[in-house]
Parts: sequence; C-alpha cells; structure tokens
Amino acid sequence: MVGSPRSPGAFGLSHAGQLFTRETQAIFYNWKQLPVQRMLDFDFLCGRKTPSVAVIVQPGSHGGFQKVFFGREEVAIPQVGTIEEAAAAFPKADVFVNFASFRSAFESSLEALKQPTIRVCAIIAEGVPERDTKQLIAYARQHNKIIIGPATVGGVQAGAFKIGDAAGTLDNIIACKLYRPGSVGFVSKSGGMSNEMYNVIARAADGIYEGIAIGGDAFPGSTLSDHCLRYQNIPQVKMIVVLGEIGGQDEYSLVDALKAGRITKPVVAWVSGTCAKLFKSEVQFGHAGAKSGGDAESAQAKNSALSAAGAIVPGSFEELEGTVRKVYGELVGQGVITPAEDSKPPEVPMDLGVAKKLGKVRAPTHVICTISDDRGEEPTYGGVTMSELMEADANIGDAIGLLWFKRRLPRYATKFIEMCVVLCADHGPCVSGAHNTIVTSRAGKDLISCLVSGLLTIGPRFGGAIDDAARYFKQACDAGQEPDDFVEAMKRKGIRVPGIGHRIKSKDNRDKRVELLQRYARKHFPSIRYLDYAITVENYTLQKAANLVLNVDGCIGALFLDLLSSVGMFTPAEVQEVVDIGYLNGLFVLARSIGLIGHALDQKRLQQPLFRYPWDEVLYTK
Repeated sequence: MVGSPRSPGAFGLSHAGQLFTRETQAIFYNWKQLPVQRMLDFDFLCGRKTPSVAVIVQPGSHGGFQKVFFGREEVAIPQVGTIEEAAAAFPKADVFVNFASFRSAFESSLEALKQPTIRVCAIIAEGVPERDTKQLIAYARQHNKIIIGPATVGGVQAGAFKIGDAAGTLDNIIACKLYRPGSVGFVSKSGGMSNEMYNVIARAADGIYEGIAIGGDAFPGSTLSDHCLRYQNIPQVKMIVVLGEIGGQDEYSLVDALKAGRITKPVVAWVSGTCAKLFKSEVQFGHAGAKSGGDAESAQAKNSALSAAGAIVPGSFEELEGTVRKVYGELVGQGVITPAEDSKPPEVPMDLGVAKKLGKVRAPTHVICTISDDRGEEPTYGGVTMSELMEADANIGDAIGLLWFKRRLPRYATKFIEMCVVLCADHGPCVSGAHNTIVTSRAGKDLISCLVSGLLTIGPRFGGAIDDAARYFKQACDAGQEPDDFVEAMKRKGIRVPGIGHRIKSKDNRDKRVELLQRYARKHFPSIRYLDYAITVENYTLQKAANLVLNVDGCIGALFLDLLSSVGMFTPAEVQEVVDIGYLNGLFVLARSIGLIGHALDQKRLQQPLFRYPWDEVLYTK
C-alpha cells in the first residue's frame, strides 16, 4: 500500500511513503553511548511509550545489556554479538543504524541489508570506498531496501523517530519543534546544514514533518529526488524544501522529476556553493561530493535548472528563509496547510554531569583520594608528575614514599625502602608462602591465583610481624622499659616477642639480611634509637636460647621507627598512625610478591606436574 511505512519494497524507494513512525525501532550497530542516549531522549520528548533502540550489536560480545536513560528511568537495552542474532530476536526492529568505522561499514551494512526484517540502513561513517557504496546501492535497489548515507548524520521523523545524532542537542530539537510533526518535507546532503535548516523551517513555517540528510559522499545510497518523490506520496507533507550543493548530478534527477510532473507539491530549493565561481581554480568544499566537475555541476547551473523546472529558487541563501515563509503562508491562505498546534514537550531530566557543570546540583563523591591524580596531562604521585620522577631517576622507594607516606623522602630513606624490598623478595621455596604458590601453580592455576594463595599465608607466623615488632618495640622504648622487664612482661601475657626468633638462624649463624640493614642504618640514619633498643632485647633473649635472635621482621620494624622519627618529616602522632594502620607489613607483602610470582612462573616454565605429598611424609594416626 503506497504511503505505508512498511511497504516500500514492491515499488522501490521512489514510490515509498513514510519511512518511520512512533513505533519504529532500530538495531544499533557498534555501541556509542551518546547517540543512543540522544535517540532515547528524543523518544521521551515525543511521548513515545517504548525506546526506539531495540537492541545493540557489539561485534564480539556475548550478550549482556547497556544502561541508558529513558526519560526519568534507567533502562537496560539488550546487547548481542551479531546482526543476524539481533534481527532474529527483534524482528520488528526494521531500521539498522550503523556506527561502524569506514573500514567495516560495508560488511556490516551488507549483512544488515540481507536480513529480511531490515528496511532502512543508515550508514554514518565517512570515507566508505566508492566501490563498496556502489555495491550496497545495487543490492538495496535489487531487494527494495533503503540506504541513508554513507557520511550521513541520519534523519528525523518529527514527533516519532530520529537516527543517532540527527538534529543535534535537545535545545536545538526543542527550538526546531521536532517533538511534533509539521508540514514540510526536507532533504539535504549536509547533516550540519540540516540542523540549521530545521531552525529556518521552524521559524518560517510550522516545522518539518520529516528531514533526511543523504550524506556528502559522491555516491549516496539514496538521492535528493528519491526522498522528494517519497514526500510526494506522504499526505501530511504539504511542501518540500531541498538544500543541494555544488558537485555531482543529483539535483538534475529532481529537475527531471519536476518536469515530468512526478512531483506536484511546492518545492523550495537552493544549491549552495555559488561562491565557487569567485575562485580561479577548482574548489573542494567539505564533502567528498562537493566539488564542481564542470559548468553543469556548478551551483548556478543547478539553481537555474531547478527554477526552470518549476522549483521556487531564491536569489541567495539569505533569501531562503523568506521564500519558505512566503510559500508556507500562501499554502495556509489556500487552506492546504492547517498550521500544527504548538504544545509544550515533557522536560527531559538533565544528566548529572551536565547539571554539576552548570552548578544546578550538588552531588556527593563516592571515593576520596589524596595520593594520586590522573586528571591532568600526566598522572601524579603525591602531586609529583611522572616527568619529574623520571628526571630525578626515581626508584621504587620514591614511589612508596609518595603513595604510602605522602612525602618525598630523602635519597637515603628511599634507598633503605628499596633495600627492604630486595632483601625480602624471596626466602626460598620451603617457606609457607612460596610452598602454597608452588602447589597452586602446579595445579594449573593462573598467575594471580598462585600469587594470592601465597600472600594469604602472610600473618603473625609468617612475614606479618613487622608491624607488631614496631608496635611493641615502640611502646617499650618510649616508656623506658628495661629489655628484661619487657621480655618477661610479654611472657606473662603469653605473647612471643615479635621480631625475635628464627627457625634456622642463631647467635652463631646470623641472618645476613639483618646485618646488611643494620650496617646501612648506622652509616646513613640520623638516629637508630629503636634499633639499639631492639638489640638490647636480643641480648637478653639470647641468654634464653641461641635462636632468639633479632630477625629481619624485627630489624625492619625497628629501623622504620628510626627512619620516620628522625627524618624530620613526621610528627610523633603520624609515626604512631603508620604503626597502627599497618603500613609496614605492606612492605613485606610488596616485596614477597616478587618472589611468589617468580616461584609461580618457575613451576610453569619447568612444566611441573600436580603436587601430591607421598604417603611416607604424612603421619596417619587415630
């Protein structure tokens, strides 16, 4: 039936009527949040009950949803991975909005055109090869499909449906009265000029009924005359406005249609680019097709031909609005047009981000961050840029100083931190953390799982004593407690002294790591008060057992107290906060992660099989 939005097929585009209705839904290809949101905002503005985007095709995805707003409510639009899947699941979605890049626009558009449910395909991308476009045009004509584009912003059915970013912002849509149908059918090559013309037509007439931007490429999928012939078949369209441009022959097909009497409704037309005559050489305007290839393709020649064929052509673009107003007024006077009644559209809620920028709302933040910032040209750690750190030959100690302690520590301090990381990176395969990591790696688990399985063993009995050692040494030392009183008091409480004792090392077999750290601190630290106290505690505990030596946890804990207390950057309260929060165990976690990762990779490199204890290493008992 001619004029039905569902029946362009048997007659071809020239005999089709209205393309879109308030029930039209689209398949949106290649997720872009802003164009989809603009389509749904337009839907809400027009009073639609359902969103115009039925489904999103995101190549390679395996289902899911994308969240957008439909008026005041947030809705989830289904997402699928293929066009075929989308067409099968949503057979009523007969418009394909293609936001693919020019590299994949041909393949995705052709696949969409092959779906029996798709009637209209809008190709947004610029730069689609002309050979590909010609193939799409041939296929669409053969199968009675409609292409808008390539290089198009799309189109608008006022009060019903719009494609992607067509018509621009909500403010422009409201100013152009696109939320309700007018009496004018409009077609142009330019999307940007379409937005301008929607304003012109809203001022000079009662607005558009439908507007299409066919795209600026040399070979558009549908032509100016194709859409003008459609407008001839739409009863609600009372007059037609055409904005052509220099280059190509498209406007001459409209001339032929006018001469043949196939278009009888008033046509106001203007071909832009008349200024090209002012240039001595050939001029390429913005669009690929906007290039005069001879006198016949000049704007002046086309305007003259259109005027001779019966179109109403103003003397200049500046006169176009007045010409539209004059023709519209005559049609109103003749009773052909009953001006559309104006109504106030519903107010689309403002997005939070926009409202915040305009100062209309106060929104609480969800996270507070004081250590880093990624909002500028380059990230910063504690206010120090990456460039500054690299120029200063920064090490891992500098990063820890800025991110953990929020201080740019002196070089001897960052070197000490780096020493701690190096010395604690690994302690062989037999300790509990490495053992867990090795077993997990041999079970075929991924690297993160292997690392976490080892880290989970860190605690009071393995590697987690740095904080406790610092805490107890600080309490006792600050209180002036004698080492023997401190040790005996801990014993009465049933608490082993953190940082004292080793399974292997002893009085006669000292831990080399402890010796290296002590030697460095004595040479570089302004004060080693807490280390000296820890050593007096060790002297007392060695009287009880040869293995009750100051271990690496206790040494690092005491030396960190000395570092923080003597570097001149921390108040006593801040030093206490470092101990209470648990900063220092973080150093062991960071360091030991290096070794645990090494063990996990080592087992995978060696292709070790699943670990299982032999029976003779298990005591079976009742």
